[in-house]
Amino acid sequence: MPDTRIADVRVTPIAFADPPLLNNAGCHQPFALRSIIEVETGDGTVGLGESYGSQPVLKALARVTPHLTGLDVTDLNGLAARCRTHVTGAMDAYTGGERLLPRVIAAIEVACWDAYGKATGRRVCDLLGGQVRQTVPFSAYLFYKFGQHADGTPPDDWGEALTPEGLVEQAARMKALHGFDAIKLKAGVFEPEEEIEGLRALRDTFPEAPLRIDPNGGWSVETTLKLSPQLDGLVEYLEDPTVGIEGNARVQAATDTPLATNMYVVHESHLPPNMARDAFRVILSDHHYWGGLRASRELARICEIWGLGLSMHSNSHLGISLAAMTHLAAATPNLTYDCDTHYPWQSDEVIEGGKLAFTGGCLAVPEGPGLGVTLDRAELARLHRQYLACGITLRDDATEMKKHRPDWSFARPKF
Repeated sequence: MPDTRIADVRVTPIAFADPPLLNNAGCHQPFALRSIIEVETGDGTVGLGESYGSQPVLKALARVTPHLTGLDVTDLNGLAARCRTHVTGAMDAYTGGERLLPRVIAAIEVACWDAYGKATGRRVCDLLGGQVRQTVPFSAYLFYKFGQHADGTPPDDWGEALTPEGLVEQAARMKALHGFDAIKLKAGVFEPEEEIEGLRALRDTFPEAPLRIDPNGGWSVETTLKLSPQLDGLVEYLEDPTVGIEGNARVQAATDTPLATNMYVVHESHLPPNMARDAFRVILSDHHYWGGLRASRELARICEIWGLGLSMHSNSHLGISLAAMTHLAAATPNLTYDCDTHYPWQSDEVIEGGKLAFTGGCLAVPEGPGLGVTLDRAELARLHRQYLACGITLRDDATEMKKHRPDWSFARPKF
C-alpha cells in the first residue's frame, strides 16, 4: 500500500508575463503572480497545485503548511480543520475576511487530489465521481487592451484592442488558434454604449457564436436597466453588471436574460440570499476560491437542485490550474456554459511539454494519473527568479492603469 501521509509541503511563488489587459479595476501588470504547491507523501509521490501568489495567500500558506505533516492526503476534513486553526490575519481587500481561508484550503487540496491519484494510478476526474464528458469546452475571453505596458516592456504580438474592430480581430485570432465557440467580453472599461457596439460587431462577424459580457460591477442599476433591452437576445448571459446581490436582483427582475456572477456569490454564505432574491441565475464557480474541488463539486450539486446554471470563472493562470479545471468540469454533469480561461493570453508555462492545447475550443482531460501534468523544474526556477526580480507582491490594476492614464480613477459602479 502506498504511504499517502504528507511528509512535506513546498510553496514556490512565481511571476509570469501578462499582457496589458483592461478591466473595470484598471490594467493588468507586466507580471501575474501565482504559487506552485507541491505536496510530497511518505512514499515520495508529489502532488501539484497552483493558486494565487499575493502576499496574504503566501503568508497564510506559510503558517499552515508546517502543521500538515502526517495528515493523509485523503483527509480533506482534517486539512480544512488545520487551515481554520492556523489561517488568521494578513487580510487585504482582495482576499480579505471569508475569502482567504478557502483559497488556502483549495491550494493544498488540489495537490492532495493529485498526489492520491498518482499514488493509486487514477485520474482526478475519476476520483471526483467519473468522467461525464470527453472534452471540456472553453470560451474566447476578449479584453480591451493597450499595445504594450507603460514600463517599456516590448509589445506583445496581440496588439492594441480599443475599438470594436480590434475586438473582432482579437476574436478571429482566438477562434483560428483555438477553435472557441462562445465569446466573452471583459467590459466596464469604456462607456457602456461603446462596449455594446463591440458586442454588435462581434455578432455581425460571428452570427452563431454565443456572446457574453462582464462589466465587473461597473454599471449602475439605472444604467443596466436602461441597457438591458439592447442585450436581450444578444447575449446568453450578463455577468455582474452592477454591484451586490440587491442591485443585481433589481436588474434580474426586469429582464429574461440570466445574470451570472463570480463576484457576489463566491462563498456558501452568499447562496441563501441569492436564492431568496433571485439575483443570479448562473454561478461561475472557481475552485481556487470556493475551497477546492470537493467544495466546487458540492456547489455544482446545489446549482442542480436549485435550477441554477453553472460554469467556471478564470483568472490569469498556468497549466496546473487549467488541468484541475478540466478534471473538475469533466466530472461535473450539470456544466451548462462553456468555461472561461485566460490561458491563451499566457506565454509562460510551468508544466513539462509546454502549454496544453485546445482542439475545437475544447480541452481533453490530460492523460495519466492524478492531474496528468508534471512540473518543469527548470521553468519553475526561472519563474521564481522572475518573481523575485519583478518586485510585485500584490496585484494592483489601479496603479498600473494610472501609469497609462494619470487622470483615471476607480469606481464601482462607474457608469
